[in-house]
Amino acid sequence: MKKANFLNKLYREEKIKVVEPSEDIMKAYLQRSEESLSSAKALFKIGNFKDTVALAYYSMYHSLIALLFRIGIKCENHAAAIILLKTVFDIDNTTILKAKAERVDKQYYVDFEVTKDEVSDSIVSAEEFIIDLTDFIEKLDEEKVRSYGQKAAMLLV
Repeated sequence: MKKANFLNKLYREEKIKVVEPSEDIMKAYLQRSEESLSSAKALFKIGNFKDTVALAYYSMYHSLIALLFRIGIKCENHAAAIILLKTVFDIDNTTILKAKAERVDKQYYVDFEVTKDEVSDSIVSAEEFIIDLTDFIEKLDEEKVRSYGQKAAMLLV
């Protein structure tokens, strides 16, 4: 019930909107996802681990936003997008939840240390998440797009 109230509130505030499904916007966000992952890998190589963690998360988040635009949902709230991943598509959101928490810790707090192995794991997790989500998106036919779009819209109102 809490999640539904949260989503309804964001819908009323127009932080989540029902829009026309868009393959163009979806593709643009998938491109952004790849760019963020590429940047994360580059930062990892030079030892900038905290920013690597942030970009690994954003690479995942952009792929999630791509999926939402594919079914006609525009979402400006990270937590809501992650909730929609689970409630609309029944896709496990544990990996992106963990990545989000790690990003928040590393970006906003100075008393967190991060190891090279942890950061390497975050890149691998991001790669796997993006592959899985991209595969899911590619398998969506127009009937599934409509069905998921309707399911999401019903959760919001």
